[in-house]
Amino acid sequence: MLVHDRFARWTVWGLFAALVLPLFLLPLGVIAAAAFSTSWSGVLPSGPTLDNFAGVTRGGTLEALRVSAVTAAAASLLALTAGTWAALVATSLRRRGRAVLDALFMLPVAVPTVVVGLALLVAFSRPPVLLNGTQAIVVIAHTVLVTAFAYQSVSAALDRLDPVYSQVAASLGAKPARVLLQVRLPLLLPALGAAAGLCFALSMGELSATMMLYPPDWMPLPVRIFAATDRGALFSGAASALVLMATTLLVLLLLSRVRTRASFR
Repeated sequence: MLVHDRFARWTVWGLFAALVLPLFLLPLGVIAAAAFSTSWSGVLPSGPTLDNFAGVTRGGTLEALRVSAVTAAAASLLALTAGTWAALVATSLRRRGRAVLDALFMLPVAVPTVVVGLALLVAFSRPPVLLNGTQAIVVIAHTVLVTAFAYQSVSAALDRLDPVYSQVAASLGAKPARVLLQVRLPLLLPALGAAAGLCFALSMGELSATMMLYPPDWMPLPVRIFAATDRGALFSGAASALVLMATTLLVLLLLSRVRTRASFR
């Protein structure tokens, strides 16, 4: 923490506890409590039970979790590839060209995700590119929605990257492709790991565009959770949501360890 005065430090921590904890941790805590409950008693769930998780293992929740994980992994890989390539291109552009590229990649984030889903539904519902009702259109939608975050993360890392490393490698006779693969990309590994984790987490929780596009045999877990809560099955939906959060957190922790090792190489 950059605040060195003791009173100011306690003030900052007090504001953190007063604002962040109720806004972020308390709702998640209520979901976790509901996952182990059977009824509501006032404002909090009650009636401890593990039956909600038995329904998770018996139903299609695990299959929906697999669909979400596969979709998120594929979308993250595609987004990381496209975002890294675009960020590398942006470093060679002038200010106006880079501003146009930034706006192009940020456009899907500036509109509601349901608009992105509708756009893809209209664009790919007729030949020659007919993807409506396929798994591919869900992956494409998630890729479009998360590529902006990969692009911005890698662009920020490239701005901080000292160009002397590439210059030294080029002065020693390394070709541009070798400089990219053996110098620039290894130095970007921590940023790439952070971007991959962000893209994966956002894709795992995406709902609005997915609701418009998913086929019956490719239902991600957020859609299943929405369907359960819409039917009034709040506690089984909370159990599924807890499984989704735990899986996402586990993947983020693994990526964090990889990123930490890459930063010390």
